[in-house]
Amino acid sequence: MVMHPVVREEVLLDHHIERLRTVCSLLGDIPCRTYEDIGAETAEVEVLITSWGCPRFHAKVVDRFPRLRLIAHLAGSVKGFIDEEVWRRGIQVTNAVAAQAVPVAEFTLAAILFANKRVFQLRDAYRHHRILRDDSPLWKPWRGRGVEMGNYRKHVGIVGASNVGRKVIELARPFDLTLLVYDPYLTESEALELGAVKAGLAELLSQSDVVTLHAPLLAQTREMIGAGELALMKDGATLINTARGALVDQGALTLELANRRLFALLDTTQPDDLPSDSPLFESDNVILTPHIAGAQGREGERLADLVADELERYRRGDALHHAVRLEHLPRLA
Repeated sequence: MVMHPVVREEVLLDHHIERLRTVCSLLGDIPCRTYEDIGAETAEVEVLITSWGCPRFHAKVVDRFPRLRLIAHLAGSVKGFIDEEVWRRGIQVTNAVAAQAVPVAEFTLAAILFANKRVFQLRDAYRHHRILRDDSPLWKPWRGRGVEMGNYRKHVGIVGASNVGRKVIELARPFDLTLLVYDPYLTESEALELGAVKAGLAELLSQSDVVTLHAPLLAQTREMIGAGELALMKDGATLINTARGALVDQGALTLELANRRLFALLDTTQPDDLPSDSPLFESDNVILTPHIAGAQGREGERLADLVADELERYRRGDALHHAVRLEHLPRLA
């Protein structure tokens, strides 16, 4: 195991270690911080379990592991961590992206439902006015806009049919929502099988009451939501970002939100840690959370369970369920 010790303490619990010992000869239960820490036993290692805090696995490192056949990454993306040389040498790679997608999708669904009900705005208004009479100022901003509130027959736009995007569609299907999805790699029939309607980006932005971002951060997706795209969104619509802050032009979004035409729920921003003087902290049409949509607390155990499942399949000689393929790497997060 090569990872930060905190991962072992908080994610890989003792019962996970015992389960791993039933499928492999584990080199201790204290993780290494570097590949050099493994010592001479690198020549015997067949499986590496990696996670947050592990060093980059480049070509020179591969040479130290002549028997390596599988890297099981107990975390999300492997891009920027594993060189393509790993796949070229026939080493399989799996990761826990599917497990990490679950809490993000659950967070997103809650954000969608609360956004359409204007829960946070009404909470703030209630806190400010402390009264609920019919003639209270609390309700004056909402009079004449009652039809706009609520989730019934609302349009929700999902940008990116990633693991998270697909999970959001799955969780949202039971609700009376129209789900639109934009993804250049998704066909119309695939979208329908998921339970959504394929749409162009401009169409999705202009029709959706809530737009939620789940695209990977690539050169072609950086700041894909800029001033022009934000201008297409409906008055009163909400933008949710639980993906990467750099998918959005932060300056353009800040200006648009200052005009109070849109709402936003941002779990990720650019930069991830906003400067203390950012106007977003003071905007009552913005909900900011500190990058918490992913696995927190006990949710991390789901990642360890997935990796243990994959190791059991590998030992039996079965196909991995979450293999990361080299040909998919250019469009993965």
